[in-house]
Amino acid sequence: MAQAKKKNPLSSIVTWIYIPLILLLLYMWFRYDGGDPLKTEWYEVKEQMISKGDVEKIYYVMNEQKGTVTIKKDRLKNYENKFGGKELKFQNLFYFQLPALFDVEKEFSTLRDSLPQEKRFEYSLDNSTDYWGNILNWLWPLMLLIFTIYLFSRLSKGMGGGGSGSGGGGGIFSVGKSQAKVFDKNSKVKVTFKDVAGLEEAKVEIMEIVDFLKSPSKYTSLGGKIPKGALLIGPPGTGKTLLAKAVAGEANVPFFSMSGSDFVEMFVGVGASRVRDLFKQAKEKAPCIVFIDEIDAVGRARGKNVGFSSNDERENTLNQLLTEMDGFGTNSGVIILAATNRADILDKALMRAGRFDRQITIDLPELKDREAIFDVHLKKLKLDPDLDTAFLAKQTPGFSGADIANVCNEAALIAARHNKKHVDKQDFLDAIDRIVGGLERKSKIIPPSEKRTIAFHEAGHATVSWFLPNANPLLKVTIIPRGKALGAAWYVPEERQIMTKEQMMDEMASLIGGRVAEEIINNKISSGALNDLERLTKMAYAMVAYYGMSDKVGNVSWYNFQEDGYQLSKPFSEKTAEMVDNETKALIDKAHQMAKEVLESHMDGFKELAQLLLEKEVIFAEDLERIYGPRVKELEAEAPAKELPETPEEQKLPESPESKTE
Repeated sequence: MAQAKKKNPLSSIVTWIYIPLILLLLYMWFRYDGGDPLKTEWYEVKEQMISKGDVEKIYYVMNEQKGTVTIKKDRLKNYENKFGGKELKFQNLFYFQLPALFDVEKEFSTLRDSLPQEKRFEYSLDNSTDYWGNILNWLWPLMLLIFTIYLFSRLSKGMGGGGSGSGGGGGIFSVGKSQAKVFDKNSKVKVTFKDVAGLEEAKVEIMEIVDFLKSPSKYTSLGGKIPKGALLIGPPGTGKTLLAKAVAGEANVPFFSMSGSDFVEMFVGVGASRVRDLFKQAKEKAPCIVFIDEIDAVGRARGKNVGFSSNDERENTLNQLLTEMDGFGTNSGVIILAATNRADILDKALMRAGRFDRQITIDLPELKDREAIFDVHLKKLKLDPDLDTAFLAKQTPGFSGADIANVCNEAALIAARHNKKHVDKQDFLDAIDRIVGGLERKSKIIPPSEKRTIAFHEAGHATVSWFLPNANPLLKVTIIPRGKALGAAWYVPEERQIMTKEQMMDEMASLIGGRVAEEIINNKISSGALNDLERLTKMAYAMVAYYGMSDKVGNVSWYNFQEDGYQLSKPFSEKTAEMVDNETKALIDKAHQMAKEVLESHMDGFKELAQLLLEKEVIFAEDLERIYGPRVKELEAEAPAKELPETPEEQKLPESPESKTE
């Protein structure tokens, strides 16, 4: 049976306060006659108003020496000019004050008796005090203040001010309280490790922490200690937050979840206060897990703001977080999980052992992992029985888990748009094209001359990549505009861990193939190769300045050279900078020559391919194989390389879905 919710006594008290306040407002609204009287002098009332017979009544309060003048209704128009020309609907237009020694009763009586009957006025004298008015004048601001505070408190609480983990008391009164959401046995998360496909190595690390919480004696009997923290590092969409949700669903301990930005506020000291409150709650419920998503929002390296505008509040919050994670006080039983895709900007003190003992890298999924992720997301779809999951995994190299989920959803929408009963292979291919290249724009009008240039440009990419063995295998070529691109060549990149100089040169030649094709066919160049040239220049510069692939520059690398401090200039001399520029240009020129030789030696097939592209607008690898014959596979080295052990310095190159766009 659900436990009855306790009634807040403060809420009922405030209710009995603001209900009379609302009634008072309604009373004053209906009693309000539309305006306030203007101050005037007694002689003006006597000589200009009473003498003309405009005054109906004078009400005089003796102890305040104040009189209020009521004008006759049929004479109100005579005084509209003094009130801005607006129509007057209230009669108490003026008030005046007289000295204390002034004999008011005698003056009013004498003046009234001296007037003819039609101009005479009534008057009343009053010595009473308006107690209720004085009380209301004092009580009104107080009640309004209480009502305003209560209203803002309720609004702030409704917007998440209190948080589920703040222990009640929401709103502006809990601005320094933790904003963390608490998941325990009463609010258990349904996501488990079974819902997380791939990430097998990461799951092993995380499951060990969960296992320690479930059966700590297994580890403590051998003298082991539970890791204090684990930092999940990886590109966006790879499943860091999903893995944390699985931990919350698997662990039978309280789970605190919040974002790094929840600590940062415009108020000074709020961030540090929320950190203290978070760990105070966590220690009370230990053993427990605290998850901080996007920790780079608060954990950025101190003193490294490029604009020299250091945020003291953020640094104070980070200092408090460092102290709570591994400071002088004990923090046993509280495990910290954090996730970020910007590990390079985190403070070194935050990354050290004792705070985050484990740094778990969650990379983009490989072929086998992508197939497992597809299996998870395809369960909810009505699929064609002949659909091959392995084929979809091969078509999505470099896709993250979030990208794959998006592909499945887009494929279902495309199938529904075409009134299909099942989602088939073509729907998934269209969804991949939509996500990578953008929305197809068949209605865009392109002049025939420009369309011909685009066709030869894309045919140049396709031809060069077909005959260079180290280039990525071609999937299809299209001249249908997508997004900002007027045409595209789609590839299925090889899932390489490292790349050789020869492989990178073939890739560069394939990139510049479109520009070379324009030079050969039109004897002039266009702006359509912007994206190609941008990627080409970055790759050539990386070969010289990062990978040490230039004989003249040598085996040096300036990658992440600015990591350890400010570096406002190049970390090498002007002579070396000139050499780097010359070597970069030399590599680009070499790639240009490679592409030119391929196109000139296969000119007939190149022109036939461009003409076919103009006719069909979309061609596939099968069309190239029909024109050129089977593609040359990647060349193996003539002599087998010596088997050497892998070194930790060999870094995995980032993978991304390849598409050349113009």
